[in-house]
Amino acid sequence: MFDIGAVAYLRSEAGEQALGEVAERRLTGASLVSDIASVRAQFGDHAAVLVETVQLRRRAQAKFTDPDRWLFTDEALQQATAAPVAVHRARRLTGARVHDATCSIGSELVALRDCAGQLLGSDLDPVRLAMAAHNAEGVDLCRADALVPVTHDTVVIIDPARRAGGRRRFDPRAYTPALDAVLDVYAGRDLVVKCAPGIDFDELTKMGFTGEIEVTSVGGSVREACLWSPGLTAPGVRRRASMLETGEELTDAQPDDCPVAEAGRWIVDPDGAVVRAGLVRHYAARHGLWQLDPDIAYLSGDELPAGVRGFEVLEQLQFQERRLRSALAARSVGALEILIRGVDIDPDVLRKRMRLRGTERLAVVIARLGSGAASRATAFICRPSR
Repeated sequence: MFDIGAVAYLRSEAGEQALGEVAERRLTGASLVSDIASVRAQFGDHAAVLVETVQLRRRAQAKFTDPDRWLFTDEALQQATAAPVAVHRARRLTGARVHDATCSIGSELVALRDCAGQLLGSDLDPVRLAMAAHNAEGVDLCRADALVPVTHDTVVIIDPARRAGGRRRFDPRAYTPALDAVLDVYAGRDLVVKCAPGIDFDELTKMGFTGEIEVTSVGGSVREACLWSPGLTAPGVRRRASMLETGEELTDAQPDDCPVAEAGRWIVDPDGAVVRAGLVRHYAARHGLWQLDPDIAYLSGDELPAGVRGFEVLEQLQFQERRLRSALAARSVGALEILIRGVDIDPDVLRKRMRLRGTERLAVVIARLGSGAASRATAFICRPSR
């Protein structure tokens, strides 16, 4: 749908005016067909790119604070770095000479523009480069293959494509460009690589990666894993969890001495970035918490860390559906949040089986505690702190 001609039109005064007019239409539900027909009658062959751009800008509200002037393709928007994550990464590169070798539509370039000492963007796709010229106005751009280096003495950023035909690729060797090829081509150079949050850390080791893996979350939701070559991180740091909502960071170079004990007053489910980065014990040590089980991510403490959502324990019982249903009925529970680790239970199915009829809003935390034959599924009926 998008080609160089379409991008040129969208960037023109006539295109910008047309986008403003199309943006006034709902383009959803019952009006969609008639809206598209009206746009086609008014703007002819340009209708498809106008409608698509307006719809993409609306979807982009979830990632960007000001997407109303941006140009996107659908696939590029799916892969584009959310603004808070891009800004966080750019700050780590303040003052550096940076080459974004897979700049796509320019989401990283916009964040880097105010931080980098010198900045270049490149991509193989001419349409995305044309969009980047619009979105990241003023940044130098060139067309180049990410696996054929065109700069020296720069920090190179690579964001491999992890989708093909709308489907995600989970094998990092199937990324575009392939992750093993990226690590080989840029061996010995300062390199930053954006990866899927679920990437297998052991596979990275097998590929020879020896730097830092940073897992980043926004609002408690894990957004990505980012690889930082050894020259870009502190000595001894191999894993980092960055929680952008609170500004807290943890690394595996920090203390991780915490006990394992019975539940105290509060149960804490650590941020997903902490869990994914394998820094649960480090988080517990920092906040004076302890583990309920050495293999389960739930933590406990008698005081709730500032700004952290927790679950105040009201009752503990061995998990059996019948017993839990009876305990919830006795507390007149009508709305129930369910958290689960280490047990094969579908929360939505379990909630229906509880036959909730009351007015109280509570939570139940279910975890398998202990090991081997002594392990048991335990349920904690709790009151959420918020």
